[in-house]
Amino acid sequence: MRAHSGIRLAAVAAAALLLAGCAGLPTTGAPQPGLAIGDDAEAPPFTLTAEKPRAGDGPEEIVAGFLEASMTPVGDWEIAQEYLTEDFKSTWKPDMGVAIDTSVESRRIASTVQADDEEATSAEVRVELDQIASVDADGAYSALPAPGKSTYRLTRTEGGEWRIADAPDGIVLDTDTFGQVYQKYALKYFDTSWSHLVPDVRWFPRRAAMATSISRALISGQPSGWLAPAVRSAFTEDVSLAGDAVVVEASVASVSLSRAALTASPTVLARMRTQLEASLVEAGVSEVRFTVDGALLDADTVPVDDTIVDPGVLVLNGEMFGTTTSGSALTPVDGLTDQFDRIADPIRSLDISATATLAAMQLRDGRVFAVTAGDSVGLDERSGLIEPSLDPFGFTWTVPSDHPDRLKAVSAQVEQHDIARAWPSADSISHLRVSADGARVAAVVTTGGQRRVVVFAVLRGEDSKPTELGEIPLEVGHVNGPVQGLAWIGSDALAVLSGTPEPTLTTYAVGGPSSSSPAPDGSVAIAGARTPTGLRVLTADGTVYAQRGSSWQIAVQDVLVLGTRAGY
Repeated sequence: MRAHSGIRLAAVAAAALLLAGCAGLPTTGAPQPGLAIGDDAEAPPFTLTAEKPRAGDGPEEIVAGFLEASMTPVGDWEIAQEYLTEDFKSTWKPDMGVAIDTSVESRRIASTVQADDEEATSAEVRVELDQIASVDADGAYSALPAPGKSTYRLTRTEGGEWRIADAPDGIVLDTDTFGQVYQKYALKYFDTSWSHLVPDVRWFPRRAAMATSISRALISGQPSGWLAPAVRSAFTEDVSLAGDAVVVEASVASVSLSRAALTASPTVLARMRTQLEASLVEAGVSEVRFTVDGALLDADTVPVDDTIVDPGVLVLNGEMFGTTTSGSALTPVDGLTDQFDRIADPIRSLDISATATLAAMQLRDGRVFAVTAGDSVGLDERSGLIEPSLDPFGFTWTVPSDHPDRLKAVSAQVEQHDIARAWPSADSISHLRVSADGARVAAVVTTGGQRRVVVFAVLRGEDSKPTELGEIPLEVGHVNGPVQGLAWIGSDALAVLSGTPEPTLTTYAVGGPSSSSPAPDGSVAIAGARTPTGLRVLTADGTVYAQRGSSWQIAVQDVLVLGTRAGY
């Protein structure tokens, strides 16, 4: 079978030409104006270029080349289509999904016909993949490893060349190439209170017109099945994207809508604009303007609760509780610091609200309290409780480690609410963290001896009281060995601190792949943040570390408890 290692050479050569062009940069003469800050050049995104079929390729070579041609989405995968018969080109649907495997080299490709068989007119080629993930037709990522098997039927053309006459829809990419061909974007939906924006991560092929792909997915699509019960969209079913493209000029997107948008109320229009504008930020858009039949549609925006801030590291040392930045002296937190000073019992964990007016505190004996300025109220005294998590609506989530189904959310007024459908298949739970929007909860659960990182939708009732978890979990990943900590990074990623076989920090995109790096020796706790650089890790000797590039640097020392912020 002919190796297709040369397929990637076009991309490498193009990069070399770009670098070589730097040698001709002018060093004399008057400076020339360039792009304004925030403006983009007209050129489309850099694209890997696959190799076309070669004369004399046998069935196995044709299928191998077709699979690698998945790396080039230009022209609706026009290079991949050159491997198909003329009739099959019109029926193959490359955008139906992506199978992601470990590597090109691990693919097993076998044909029923030898390459030198000149009498054969048809052939079957069986392909086996070491599949580790997939992306569906809506761009939703699933990290569920599974053996991938498929059959390709080929026929010999009148010109004597083999071409594919039947194949599964969708494409195949190895894990290294996937991130170069597809880009992560977060569609934004409202929570049920219309006060928070909730991300729904999708993956789209890298193209020049990303704003169109994102707008179409948000306006005409649906939230992912696992998230749908906890979110709302301002775009009703009768409103659709009119025209073929969203035009972006100077970071302003002109979005043409169907005439049904004319009947939307000012509030609905404002929510629509807010939702789409937030979804297009990662595509370089700062403002959205709606039009109907070419006429500008007056649409305002609505305020949303975006309280993800990093005002410093929260720590409790032998003297007081407070915040510190870059190792500076502790600054007291109004109200809470004085109240913690009055608590004689050893404290295990502290989760502080975004406004720093409420804390969910767990003592080392396991009891959980709500702490406000001048008051500490007992919330839960059940045995075996894991560290609690405070949500944006003031409810403290508690659960015993050996009874995951006994999940409660307790208000500061000690109103207890049982959460239905809490991890029904789990044998135990070690960590949970409610997201900053309150629409999702992440957890590390154990099922049949396997530790899983999962995220569930949170359903709420009157006054935003949590009532149950969604039926469908999002399987984020698996962890080998005990877990020391779980935290949110921003709104769409999780950090998991584990210690087997050595201290490791694994970052999971909530709806995407993961990456791992070493953690400080003796790591025992983690505090989340808006960005990865804001993460803090506490070690057993009381040292708090901050990650700087590929290394960890000491941020604070002599710490008893590393505090966390609600939603992180």
